[in-house]
Amino acid sequence: MADKKRLFLLDAYALIFRGYYAFIKNPRINSKGMDTSAIMGFTNSLLDVIKREKPDYLAVCFDKGGSADRNEMFPEYKSNRLETPEAIKIAVPYIEKILEAMNIPAIYKEGYEADDIIGTLAKKAEKVGLETYMVTPDKDFAQLVSDNIFMYRPPRMGNGYEKWGVKEVQEKFEVERPEQVIDFLGMMGDSVDNIPGLPGVGEKTAKKFLAQYGSMEELLANTHELKGKMKEKIENNAEIGLLSKKLATIMLDVPVELEEDKLVFEQPDIEKTKEIFTELEFRRLLENLLKTYTISQETEAEPATVKKTKTSSSSQFDLFSIPGSGSISEVSANGFKIIDSTNHFYQLVNTPLSRKLLLDKLLQQSSVCFDTETTGLKALEVELIGIAFSWEVGKGYYVHFPEDQEETQVILEEFRPFFENDTIEKIGHNIKYDIKVLSNYNMPVKGKLFDTMIAHYLINPDMRHNMDVLAETYLNYQPVSITELIGKKGKNQLSMRTVDVFKQTEYAVEDSDITLQLKEHFEKELENGNLTNLFNNVELPLVSVLTSMEIEGINLDTEFLKSLSKDLTQDILSLEKRIYEQAGEEFNIASPKQLGPILFEKLKLVDKPKKTKTGQYSTAEDVLSYLANDHQIVADILEYRQYKKLQSTYVDALPNEINPKTGRVHTVYAQAVAATGRLSSNNPNLQNIPIRTKRGQEVRKAFIPRSKDYLLLAADYSQIELRIIAALSEEETMIKDFQEGKDIHASTAAKVFNVPIEEVTREQRSNAKTVNFGIIYGVSAFGLSNQTSLNRTEAKELIDTYYKTYPKLRGFISEKIDFAREHGYVETILGRKRYLKDINSRNAIVRGAAERNAVNAPIQGSAADIIKLAMINIQKRFKQENFKSKMLLQVHDELVFDAHKEELEIIKPIIKQEMENAFKLAVPLDVEVGIGVNWLEAH
Repeated sequence: MADKKRLFLLDAYALIFRGYYAFIKNPRINSKGMDTSAIMGFTNSLLDVIKREKPDYLAVCFDKGGSADRNEMFPEYKSNRLETPEAIKIAVPYIEKILEAMNIPAIYKEGYEADDIIGTLAKKAEKVGLETYMVTPDKDFAQLVSDNIFMYRPPRMGNGYEKWGVKEVQEKFEVERPEQVIDFLGMMGDSVDNIPGLPGVGEKTAKKFLAQYGSMEELLANTHELKGKMKEKIENNAEIGLLSKKLATIMLDVPVELEEDKLVFEQPDIEKTKEIFTELEFRRLLENLLKTYTISQETEAEPATVKKTKTSSSSQFDLFSIPGSGSISEVSANGFKIIDSTNHFYQLVNTPLSRKLLLDKLLQQSSVCFDTETTGLKALEVELIGIAFSWEVGKGYYVHFPEDQEETQVILEEFRPFFENDTIEKIGHNIKYDIKVLSNYNMPVKGKLFDTMIAHYLINPDMRHNMDVLAETYLNYQPVSITELIGKKGKNQLSMRTVDVFKQTEYAVEDSDITLQLKEHFEKELENGNLTNLFNNVELPLVSVLTSMEIEGINLDTEFLKSLSKDLTQDILSLEKRIYEQAGEEFNIASPKQLGPILFEKLKLVDKPKKTKTGQYSTAEDVLSYLANDHQIVADILEYRQYKKLQSTYVDALPNEINPKTGRVHTVYAQAVAATGRLSSNNPNLQNIPIRTKRGQEVRKAFIPRSKDYLLLAADYSQIELRIIAALSEEETMIKDFQEGKDIHASTAAKVFNVPIEEVTREQRSNAKTVNFGIIYGVSAFGLSNQTSLNRTEAKELIDTYYKTYPKLRGFISEKIDFAREHGYVETILGRKRYLKDINSRNAIVRGAAERNAVNAPIQGSAADIIKLAMINIQKRFKQENFKSKMLLQVHDELVFDAHKEELEIIKPIIKQEMENAFKLAVPLDVEVGIGVNWLEAH
């Protein structure tokens, strides 16, 4: 066996779809706006197989025109499948080009599926003494497994590949022979391929029948032994059972030849492959390719000659006398410029005289990029190791600090004239982090800022914004990876302090040099995209505002949280008891594997329960929410989950987020994540604290003022998104209602239900409110009926009446979608762009999502723009007046302040005025202000 040559056959579409869905929550979009998820996912799988297995023979098998035979037998075969996503349609031609460049054969046969081609080739390979590995996640292939044919299943959730031989198939399907998998699939059917199967027969029943009868035919021959409805169902559907078995059978007689000489695993054409990977912006994959073939073939693509340029760390008197050229001598083997192939002058500055010379030069500049090196990631808890400075391409300097913090403070003080000079622009990548690090040493950073991360976020919001990716994409330069210096994450990762100081210099100054170059590139891009005003007047001033808020932090009542945790534990135990009583047994409520059978087999809550791809019953929240009104056990399970999550994510976790130096919680606001322009909050996430339940609301009680001299003040925009849509759509009726200060939901209800406003019922107002907010998100009749007590017909009538009442809203929606179709993006009131690459997709589901975003993004994004303007203006006023009160949190449409009691009556009108006048619309903005001894009371 060990001497046998091995053939690997890849199921192309199964791996392409798998790759696409692996990135579905975080798609890989390149700088051209192309979704490369499917190509990346497939190519990763391909290289992984090559690296791990070093195959002797290799091919990729594709479907071509579906299965003519199966469609003839059963026209509904695979008819339930949705249209192929646009990203996959785009991916296939690129994957074919990649395979051609890598010298890997692609095998097709018109009218046959990849399963049949793989099955035929595997059996032919077996006859000539080859071992075959079928690379696919599709369990149907288990029917082909033999002593020389194996399934090679890609990893799930980071686990290794699964190799299924005869023994594994016997165990997983509980069969004597792998061929019986055909009977198993025929009996239970396959919802993915629309194979009907025998009614009422699921996985367990199919295994039971196979153990008893051995095949579909034997089962059908002995139906007299069955009882009741099962007997009747199987006898009435015998033909469907036999048809299902045929549909599930992989063909072994496809007219394809096993041409071993054409399947021999070969070296790729590196230049051709590089060209495609570069076009797709696959930087890491290109590295992976070169490493993979070095491993698998024990040869390496011939590297380009590189000329190393020595970093000068010689006499400090040479400082500033060597010109930095920044020109490129050669490129690295993977096509990127790297530090060793680039002329550069990066100098260590570690003596008093050299630091004085550096400071003198810094003070002569109008713009300088700087980057801190620290002992960790939590900016307010780390220590400073060094600072790199750069103001000329290819040239920079690194000031190294000792471990002794008093000495560090003394050295840093030398640079105070630079950091406090407000005429020098300070450049950084995620500069908020560096400013917070310096705040630990009471070192303010003054002057205009330029943040390359924020700039790129405005230019291409859907792409990743980390510096390495941007350097490779826009400068064709691959920076030194931090992992090369300190290793990968985990307990074995080193501290930057342990790294040789000259390596620190190269790494740190390279970062500041690259950031400087990106700044020059992005300034032009911002100008070309009409984004300069938004960048300079909103996003950059906001960096300083958020920095101040994060440094302030907020006070936390840990004793209250301990008490709340105990109460939640009692609630959870009480719910557990009720759930067990209703179920008639104890089980692990948190395990879908145990919960599913209880709800859908034992209690039979629905006739046809939804299943996951792995065949388990789905107990996802959307599935259970639908059943909660009719079944108390389901309502209790949802409440149980809510309390468990509340306890683990917030109540027990929040005290661990307290900064030991300040005794306060310092959330970090991400300014470059949400494509709509909204801020997000992390470590801890204070924007997702649930407030719809009583227990969830109580978490807000734990947030308290800094001392007895303060109260918390919360200022919240009222219905800001509705006001924006009314103003932008120029819908006069709605505008008038807002101008007259009417209850918009009651007013809407009065109009659509044709009743006087004073006679509107609570239910009518609630339904009108659901439509009002739902319009922004493209609510359908189906969606509205799920959210209200209305049936689908009533919901449709309500939506139709709503649009008749507010006719300009429909026109506004159409206008936004048409604009997006023509331009590929939509804009907020301040010109923030949201790109919609799928707006012209032929896939109706994908296109529909893009159309909803075309309407939602300008509304949600404009709301984000307005609150950002308000934050900037409030901070400016607070600084001018030198208030003791401080802005602490931003949560969606709400701002939270530590309000000094003596300043309360002064700051309340200031906050309200600045928020309501941040941007003038045809509709007045309304802000509600509350005060309390905790956040809940203030809100």
